[in-house]
Amino acid sequence: MDRPKLEVADVFRRYGQAYRQNHGPSMSAEQRRVMAAIEVCRTAVLGGHLERCDKCGYEHNCFNSCRDRHCPKCQCLARAQWIEHRQAELLDCPYFHVVFTVPGEIAAIAYQNKEVVYDILFKSTAETLKTIAADPKHLGAEIGFFAVLHSWGQNLMHHPHLHCVVPGGGLSADGQRWVHCRARFFLSVRVLSRLFRRFFLESLVKAFNSGKLQFFAALEFLRDPQAFTAKIAALKESEWVSTPNALLPDRNKYWTTWADIRIAWPSPTTA
Repeated sequence: MDRPKLEVADVFRRYGQAYRQNHGPSMSAEQRRVMAAIEVCRTAVLGGHLERCDKCGYEHNCFNSCRDRHCPKCQCLARAQWIEHRQAELLDCPYFHVVFTVPGEIAAIAYQNKEVVYDILFKSTAETLKTIAADPKHLGAEIGFFAVLHSWGQNLMHHPHLHCVVPGGGLSADGQRWVHCRARFFLSVRVLSRLFRRFFLESLVKAFNSGKLQFFAALEFLRDPQAFTAKIAALKESEWVSTPNALLPDRNKYWTTWADIRIAWPSPTTA
C-alpha cells in the first residue's frame, strides 16, 4: 500500500508549534504529550532498527515508532484485537445507534471545563438510557451499551457528543428472560431528549454550586450566580437533540469503524 500524501504527523510537524502557541492554555499535558509523540514517530529522533527478510535476506532500515496509543500509525494490532473482542460480545439481536449531543451554549462551557462536563455527559446519557429502558411503558428491561465521546463535529469544530451502540433489548426485571424491543424501533427520541436535558442540567447546576466550573474570556460573566441561573433557565426551554435510533445495518463492519473512533485523539479545536 502506498504511503498517503498527507498524514496526521505531517500536519503536526508543520503546524503543531503554531497551534500550541495560539491554544496552549486550553491544552492538557496529555494532549501536548500526544502531539509530541506523533511528531517524532518513525523519525531519526527515536532511533531505528534493521529489518531483515528471513527468506531472501533483504535488509531495510526503519525508524522506531512512538508506540503511543493515540498515534494513528501505531495501533494496527491493538485495533484488530479490539475488533475481535467486540465481535465475540455480539448478541443475537439488532443493534441501534443513538447519539446524544448538547447545545452550543453547553459546548462552550465544556470547552473550558472538559473533564467536568464530559463526565456529566457520560453519566447523564447512561442514566437516561437506563431509566427510559427500565420503564414498562417503553421497554421494561435492563439494558447494556457502550458510548464513545466525540469532542468535534464533521467540520472539525468543537462539538461534544456521545455515540452509543445499544442492543435492541435487555433483561427482564427478574433477570430470567430477554425482552425484545419493537421491530426497527428502540426508544422514543423525544422522551430520551427531554430526560437527558433534565439530568444534564441538574448535574451542571450541582457542579456550579460546588465550585467545579471555571469561566474565562467571553464566558466570564457566568461566574455570577444570577447570570448562570438565567442561562440554565433558557436552556431548559430549548429543545435538545438526540438522533433517531438508527438500526445498524452491518454489525461486523460497524465494529471496524468504532475501533478507529476508539483510538482517535480528541484534539482541541476552537469553535
